[in-house]
Amino acid sequence: MSHPHPKRKTIARDISWLAFNARVLQEAADLSVPLRERIRFLGIFSNNMDEFFRVRVATLRRMIQFGNKAKMHLENNPQQIIDEIQMNVLNQQGEFNRIWEEVLKELNQQKIFLKTEKELNSEQKEFVRNYFEEEVSSDVIPLMIESIPEFPALRDKSIYLGVVMWKKESALKRKYALIEVPSRMQGRFKILPSPKPDETHIILLEDVIRFNLPDIFSYFGYDQYQSHIFKVTRDAEIDIDEDVSTSMIQKLEKGIKNRRKGQPVRFVYDREMDPGLLEYLVRRLNLTKRDNLIPGGRIHNFRHFMDFPEHVFKEKRNRKKPFDHPLLTERRVSDVIMERDILLHFPYHSFLPLIDLIREAAFDPDVTTIKITCYRLAPQSKIINALINAVRNGKEVVVVIELRARFEEEANIEWKNRLEEEGAKVLVGIPNMKVHAKICSIRKKTKDNNFNWYGFVSTGNLNERTAKVYADHCLLTSNQKIMGDVNRIFNYLEQPKTGAAFMRDCKFIIPSPSIVKKEMLRLIDEEIKAARKRKPAAITLKMNSLSDEDLIQKLYEAARAGVQLKLIIRGIYCMYSDQKKFEIPVRAISIVDEYLEHARVWVFHNRGKEKVYISSADWMLRNLEHRVEVTCPVWNDELKMELKDILNIQLQDNVKARWLDNQLNNEYVTTTRKKIRSQVETYNYLYKKTQALSETGSH
Repeated sequence: MSHPHPKRKTIARDISWLAFNARVLQEAADLSVPLRERIRFLGIFSNNMDEFFRVRVATLRRMIQFGNKAKMHLENNPQQIIDEIQMNVLNQQGEFNRIWEEVLKELNQQKIFLKTEKELNSEQKEFVRNYFEEEVSSDVIPLMIESIPEFPALRDKSIYLGVVMWKKESALKRKYALIEVPSRMQGRFKILPSPKPDETHIILLEDVIRFNLPDIFSYFGYDQYQSHIFKVTRDAEIDIDEDVSTSMIQKLEKGIKNRRKGQPVRFVYDREMDPGLLEYLVRRLNLTKRDNLIPGGRIHNFRHFMDFPEHVFKEKRNRKKPFDHPLLTERRVSDVIMERDILLHFPYHSFLPLIDLIREAAFDPDVTTIKITCYRLAPQSKIINALINAVRNGKEVVVVIELRARFEEEANIEWKNRLEEEGAKVLVGIPNMKVHAKICSIRKKTKDNNFNWYGFVSTGNLNERTAKVYADHCLLTSNQKIMGDVNRIFNYLEQPKTGAAFMRDCKFIIPSPSIVKKEMLRLIDEEIKAARKRKPAAITLKMNSLSDEDLIQKLYEAARAGVQLKLIIRGIYCMYSDQKKFEIPVRAISIVDEYLEHARVWVFHNRGKEKVYISSADWMLRNLEHRVEVTCPVWNDELKMELKDILNIQLQDNVKARWLDNQLNNEYVTTTRKKIRSQVETYNYLYKKTQALSETGSH
């Protein structure tokens, strides 16, 4: 990584983010990681980088374009940051290419071969010809780009074949064409018939098309073809104009369409590309050198490699299956929660209890109302199906869907329409503010005709698919103090123009916007006071990102006063960990492993009466000031202990943890004691608790 800028009080968030993606690349380079997982990490790295350019680089570009009008957090010199990004990205691209070459060799050692169109035997040629004709040809639409006056708007997530054609006897007369590779319809990988039973041969979809270029362009009579892959990454920000008469849906739909025409922020191409074609494309796309022309290898859109064919590997995937929480196996989830709080830890625990909770409520005659927030849902969401059943059973169902969850907008509009058709009440967020809280409230009649509420507060999305790989915590509770505050937040969401008082009236939950930041500053101040009196003072923070300037300055103050700071930050980390004036060294690590560490847990020593919180919010400006978030206390001593035990396991990780130092070097934490890989140890810890609880039947 390039070294952070010496004059800044904090590390620029974009440079810090690139250091996080370098940690993902380290996983792909790690020979102890199974080959299929290394390929998946290359896919994740590539997908992350695409999103980074679509969102962050595009934002920096706008800042340069609009000058001082774009009030900007942390980044005073966007051009300087873009230059640093460019240098880092080119270095990472070189490392990526090196790892991919290694991976290819290992695939070959496992007798898995990626074949290009030039390496096929006669049986494979026949197969590829037939496959193209029967399955692919109808999705291939070649464009003779020189003869069309307006250059086509190239899709952001697609890859394209740039084709150069000529005749042998007149090599100077060259024609250019463009083919979008239809990977969304066809998938990227096709298994070929293989000459030996113990070998697997795979061809990429673009190579199927390359092989068939003479057929595609037979009409023109060319006999020489060259083709190279390229892709364009566009600005993905949706500009939502302030036309009050237009509904949020219409604005979003318009924004999604406009996103397809967003400014190009990166042009990645095969470095072997014909120079004439490259120059032609750059000119027709109105690109300049500043538009991040990035030469790469033969293959692009590596994000598809997250879906590399599973069955070709001899070694079976050893990912452990989620297990049931022991207290939720014999009885209805809602009955258990009415008696006690339960903490679920995904992906170790099964996600099913959350779906069961809503299913049970859908059929419970005493349940009158279900309210829930949804941010990113699974494609065939069981949560939505359970909510639809609740509507059909006459329950009042209120669903807050955040339509602006980035890159999920279209799916969320569809969910909104489906729920409304069934009769649910759907709220679509608040202008200029995303609803990122993960909460649910279920109202139930009691025997004496009063009402009780139960539900949950989670750090992660209500998405049964990502719950298998995202590490999160979810508190299931019927504690009326917590549920009272959850209901206040729903009251605010149902009447945001007039209901701000509901947020301020929360007594136990600390909500965003604004309130959580004030409370965190206050809690850090309490620790500083204790440290100055030479009393024990400590803060442990786990989250995805730490970039808020005010909170970082307050943490600096705490470290100088002698507060013991332990930080587990997966992604963006803008704090300088090493400073001479810190009385106790700050321990800051990042864990990147098989599961994505997504949870937020905050622990304050608080004069020995520890305060433990789970939250949906990171310490970033957007989460603290521009989103509805929920930070929830955990009061049950046993559950507090459980969260602290998991944090302690993570703080001892010496296999997948990296130090977050001032230079963002991503050095692994190494110690002489026995190897501790926190995700494996967390699984074992929770599994042992499960067995112990199963034997006793209760705590």
